[in-house]
Amino acid sequence: MKLLLSFLLSIVGSNAFGQFTDSTNYHIVLSSSGSVNRTNNENAYLLNNSLNFGLKKKSIVLNSSSTWLYGKQNSALSNNDFSTTMNFNLYKTFPHFYYWGLANYNTSYSLQIKNQLLAGVGIAYNFIDKPNAYINLSNGILFDKSSLVELENYTTLRNSLRLQYHFLIKDIITIDGSHFLQNSYARKGDYIIRSATTLGLKIRKWISLTTALNYNKLNITGRENLNLTYGLSVDKYF
Repeated sequence: MKLLLSFLLSIVGSNAFGQFTDSTNYHIVLSSSGSVNRTNNENAYLLNNSLNFGLKKKSIVLNSSSTWLYGKQNSALSNNDFSTTMNFNLYKTFPHFYYWGLANYNTSYSLQIKNQLLAGVGIAYNFIDKPNAYINLSNGILFDKSSLVELENYTTLRNSLRLQYHFLIKDIITIDGSHFLQNSYARKGDYIIRSATTLGLKIRKWISLTTALNYNKLNITGRENLNLTYGLSVDKYF
């Protein structure tokens, strides 16, 4: 019962995709997903929680996103991973091109990250930018200051390459993805992979049943995680 209540009360958000218009300046995405497995000898559960909020003002779009992944297997902690990001997009040049900047904080039990701060800037281009189809490629430089279980006071500069997309099929099915490859400039073989893909089935205009697949790898610690969860999401422009 406690697990069920925790799942129902969890508020989660994923990366927000979609279109601002002249009359919509705010965007919020709330979703809740998880999985439970119980047998005679084994039990496991996983909750994937996040919140995303976007604000548009003239040529600037501001976004904040927070996610929390928590899980146990046979009463042993398997995941306690938190991430929060603040970023902005600046549209000041030609159509579909913009500059971006971000600050991201992470802590992850499964990846053995005590604390990680990523901050940087870059450029991005929308190859497709329509209400029902969106494909974006971005690249930039990040400063990484981390405290890892195996390494204290670890710092490096990283190249950050991202592919992001959104597809809406017949106003019912949504496919969203955000995939990062972040290589260290100084250390060969030091890279981070972050991948999130969500499949949604709309049951109301702003409520969807969702399935989310998340993969993360921190090569310097040799740790990775792969999680498949399912639940509900709320997506609203106003």
